[in-house]
Amino acid sequence: MNGDVPGSALSTAIGDYLKAIWIVGQGERATTSALAEHLSVSASSVSGMLARLQAQGWVTYERYKGATLTERGAAEALRLLRRHRLIETFLIEYLSYTWDEVHEEAEALEHAISDRFTERLAERLGHPTHDPHGDPIPTRRGGLPRTPDLALDELEVGDRLRVARLRTQDASLLAHLDALRIRPGQVVTVVRRTPEAGVVHVLVDGHEAVLSQPVAGVVRGARGKGEGAA
Repeated sequence: MNGDVPGSALSTAIGDYLKAIWIVGQGERATTSALAEHLSVSASSVSGMLARLQAQGWVTYERYKGATLTERGAAEALRLLRRHRLIETFLIEYLSYTWDEVHEEAEALEHAISDRFTERLAERLGHPTHDPHGDPIPTRRGGLPRTPDLALDELEVGDRLRVARLRTQDASLLAHLDALRIRPGQVVTVVRRTPEAGVVHVLVDGHEAVLSQPVAGVVRGARGKGEGAA
């Protein structure tokens, strides 16, 4: 992906960059290096594209520092995120995809459907607020539903977390977490921490699992005292 692609390919590239800036920066500045890693492209390609996006009014870009979305850019990023997450929900609920399979399909489909189709899809799905990974689905007007975002790796021994979202699109990592039964709605208890090894031991659904700190960092939710805590 680079800043020299024309026509519809450029439109797709613009959308992918705007969405990446939102996801990587969480609504704030996204660094060039983080975007390059997220998009699997070179830092020089990112710099070239960000300069082009700034010239078109999508972002505010500072060389060597990264970019933030303009109001126009944020609106477009949220519009695409709404499409993407509704498509993922549909693929899982109606077409029996597993949650680690849907990301690439949704990436391809989100650029091919209209806003009218998006809203028909939302209606069919019952206007969900979160996708199967627990990621918030932007509203039609660009609002974001509240989503607990405490990371599992921040908890101490004895603390419990009711999982709200898994902040990753890595298919192998999602499959790994699913195999461990770590899913939105599940309660996870920290039973031991081994800082020198960089791992967290957790109890989930009666089974103990060992997570690296980076993996525990993608498991997000709200602290709770018991099985019914939210």
